[in-house]
Amino acid sequence: MAISTLVATMVTNNLAVMPNLMQSAAGGRRRQAIWRRIVGADKVSRHESTVSSKSLHIHGAVWIAPTQDPDGRFMKDSVSQMNTAGLRRRRRWLWDVLAIVVIAIVAGWVWNGLRPAPESQQNTVTVERGDIEKTVTAVGALQPKEYVDVGTQVSGQLQKVHVDIGDRVTKGDLIAEIDPTRYESTVRNDRASLQSLRAQLLQKQAERELAQQQLERNQRMLAERAVSQDTVDQSRATAKVAKAAVAALQAQIAAAEATLEGNLANLGYTKIYAPMDGTVVSQTSLEGQTVNATQSAPVIVQVANLDVMTVWAQVAEADVNKIKPEMAAYFTTLGNSGRRWRGTVRQVQPTPETENNVVLYNVLIDVDNAEQLLLPSMTVQVFFVLGQAHDVPLVALSALTADPSAGPDMFRATVLTEQGVVPRQVQVGVTNRATAQVVSGLEVGDRVVVDTSVATSAESAAGQRNGTRRPMMPHL
Repeated sequence: MAISTLVATMVTNNLAVMPNLMQSAAGGRRRQAIWRRIVGADKVSRHESTVSSKSLHIHGAVWIAPTQDPDGRFMKDSVSQMNTAGLRRRRRWLWDVLAIVVIAIVAGWVWNGLRPAPESQQNTVTVERGDIEKTVTAVGALQPKEYVDVGTQVSGQLQKVHVDIGDRVTKGDLIAEIDPTRYESTVRNDRASLQSLRAQLLQKQAERELAQQQLERNQRMLAERAVSQDTVDQSRATAKVAKAAVAALQAQIAAAEATLEGNLANLGYTKIYAPMDGTVVSQTSLEGQTVNATQSAPVIVQVANLDVMTVWAQVAEADVNKIKPEMAAYFTTLGNSGRRWRGTVRQVQPTPETENNVVLYNVLIDVDNAEQLLLPSMTVQVFFVLGQAHDVPLVALSALTADPSAGPDMFRATVLTEQGVVPRQVQVGVTNRATAQVVSGLEVGDRVVVDTSVATSAESAAGQRNGTRRPMMPHL
C-alpha cells in the first residue's frame, strides 16, 4: 500500500508541474534555434559584407533579422521548425507519463493482491444473547368454532327475512318466515276431521253401552227361561261389535291427532328462529324466493359464534408427526403480520387431503376472538412451537459447520481472537433456519469466522432437523 501511494504521489506531482516544464523547455528550444540561425546569418553577413541588419529587442534578447528576407520566409521557416520539434517532444513526454501511470497501477494491484488480508477484514459474526424458537410453519384459514346453517324444514315462498349479514342474534330470535297459508289450511282440515271422529266415537260408545245392557238383560231372562240361548248369544256378539267399533274410532282419533300435531309443527316451521347466539355471516336465500325442502333443507342464513375461532392449518406429512394436541402455536394474518395470535392445538385430524400429489393433514387450533378482529376465511401463517429458549447465547448457523461424528447437536466453529483464529467445538440446543442456541463452546461476545464455502452446511443440517413444509390453502 505504501509503494502504490508513493508512486501515485510522484505521478500526481509530475503531472502538476508538466505544463510549466513543457512551456519552459519549449521556450528554451525556440531561443536556441533562433540563436543558431542568428549566428549563421550573422556570419554570412560578415563575410559577404552585403547584408545589413537591424536589431530588434524581443523578451530581453537581440533578434537580428536579415535585410535580404523581404518576404519573411526566413522567419516562417524558423517558427515552423520550432513548432514541429516541440510537438514531437511533447508527445514523447506524454507517452512517458502514461507509461509511469500504468506501471504504478499494476504495481499497486499486484501489491494488494499478494499481501495477506488483515484479520480485521475477515467476515465474522458475534455471539449475542437473545430468544430463539424452533417452529414448524404452515398456511391455514380461519373458521368459526361454532356455526350453523339455518334452513327451513318446509317448502314455500320466503315471505320475510328479518336479519341482515352482520347482525347479532340471540337464540330464539325470529330469522325468517315462510308463507303459512297452505299449512294453516291443512291444520284447519285436520281439526275438523278430528272433531268428526270424536263425534262418531260418542255414537259408538253409546251403541256399545246399549249392546252391553241388552246382553245383560237377555242373560237374566235366560235364567228365567224367558228367552232362548240363541238370543243371548246374539246379544253378546252385538256388544262385542259395538266395543270394537269404539276402539276403531279411538285409533282413528289418535291418528288424526298425530296428523294434526305434525301439520301444526309444519305450520310452526314457517317461522324460522335462531338456534344459537351468534352473528349472521351469510345469507343464501332472499325474500320472495321459493324454497323446496323435499329432499334437503334449504339454507337461508348462516349464524356463527365469532367469539372463538378455529384455525384449519394444513401441515405437510413430513412435519405432522412433530405436532401433538395441546402444543403451543401462534399465527399471523395478512392484514396484521406484526401481531401474534396465540392458541393451542385442539386436534390433529388423521384423514389427509391430497392435492397435486401433496399429502396434507388438517390441524385445528382454537383462539379467543373477544375483539372480533378475526373473521371467517382469513388466510393465516401458522407457527407450531417445537422448542424455545429465552435469554441465551445465540450464533448464526452460517458460522457453524456440522460435525456428525461428534453428535447430532455438535458443530465446529472458528473464533477470531487477539492471538489469531482458534477452532472450537460447539454444542447447540434449540435451532431454527438461521440461528442456534449455544449450549457450550462459545461465549457471548465471541467473534466467529464465517466460512462462505461451508456456510450452508449447518443451515442444511438444521433444515433437515426442522423438516420441510409445503403449505397449501385448506378447503373448508
